[in-house]
Amino acid sequence: MDRLADAAHLMIVSDLDHTMVDHHDPENMSLLRFNALWEANYRDNSLLVFSTGRSPTLYKELRKEKPMLTPDITIMSVGTEITYGNAMVPDDGWVEFLNQKWDRKIVTEETSKFPELTLQSHTEQRPHKVSFYVQKDKAQDVIKALAARLEERGLDVKIIYSGGMDLDILPQGAGKGQALAYLLKKFKAEGKSPNNTLVCGDSGNDAELFSIPEVYGVMVSNAQEELLQWHAANAKDNSKIIHATERCAAGIIQAIGHFNLGPSVSPRDVTDLSDSKLEDFDPAYEVVKFNLFFERWRRAEVEKSELYLANMKAVCCPSGVLVHPSGIEKLLGDCVNAFRTCYGDQQGKSYRVWVDQVLPTQVGSDSWLVKYKKWELSGEKQKGCLTTVLLSSKGVSVPEGLTWVHVHQTWLDGAGPTDDSSWFF
Repeated sequence: MDRLADAAHLMIVSDLDHTMVDHHDPENMSLLRFNALWEANYRDNSLLVFSTGRSPTLYKELRKEKPMLTPDITIMSVGTEITYGNAMVPDDGWVEFLNQKWDRKIVTEETSKFPELTLQSHTEQRPHKVSFYVQKDKAQDVIKALAARLEERGLDVKIIYSGGMDLDILPQGAGKGQALAYLLKKFKAEGKSPNNTLVCGDSGNDAELFSIPEVYGVMVSNAQEELLQWHAANAKDNSKIIHATERCAAGIIQAIGHFNLGPSVSPRDVTDLSDSKLEDFDPAYEVVKFNLFFERWRRAEVEKSELYLANMKAVCCPSGVLVHPSGIEKLLGDCVNAFRTCYGDQQGKSYRVWVDQVLPTQVGSDSWLVKYKKWELSGEKQKGCLTTVLLSSKGVSVPEGLTWVHVHQTWLDGAGPTDDSSWFF
């Protein structure tokens, strides 16, 4: 990744459904805990990779439904597509590699002869992936017969069965594991091999991730039997792979701590955010902490105390200005005063705040420019803005925290509210 000049401190490669994203957690709390941990401690020097069986279409749908971070790299369609950055730029070298001994037309011809196979939706059919549903009791017989037919036709393919119903046919060189191996080889060629890599999964199509040498691995507590059986047969003596006792993203946090890969206490797990044990100024942590306090204030999860407001005013420059996404300029002190009117207005509601892609740049001996995306989720509606903050350490100590000098916000495309006044800060 061009964003990092040096090797990543940590690279997390995670499946999405039922691993990073818990569909049985309506509050998305484990995901939000991971988000806060990543943005406060890892975004600046590490890499986040999502490796999903979803097609680009379904992946983008999930991003609209859940409070997900933006990954540095996205591996989709069971390892057949690799893209980079916000623009999701495809890796052409990976496409060329997958074209070897692959003919999609032959695959569709042969699979049409199996009435047990039901074609998945058109969005899940990709250039290097043909996907079906098949009943669990018929899967193994179908896989065996289909593999033989495709081999007779001169193809070198891989058939992956996962989730008790999904059957994917890919080029032999494809898959989540091979895609990761390809990335690691690229990083090594650039002299940027990650210091540590943690792979995370819950189902059969994640098994390949755990086969990559020298990576750490976590099977989340809710991992499916097919992955646990693979582990028992292939990796039960590998001390670098654990079966977490926590579900989904909480299990990923647990693994970070278990393997001592870095900080593993999410800011969301800290009750008193003012009682930080920072040894040096940390702009990313300041941003995460401020926005988390704002959520707790509106949910009435902290006391309505003038002391809190006084402390917030103390970290705002007296002449500091907020440029609201609507274009209106306000003094930061006035914005803090306005907090009195919104205390508890989201109490008992599905209201959450999170930040994404928090990237600080030191622009002076005592100042930082921090860019990030701030998101608010209220019910099923998401609002988001691109935020740029100027922070200063001039005349303050680490326990006092950085001074907020200037804040500028603009609505993200399609993410603004119908009423600008509902956006406080």
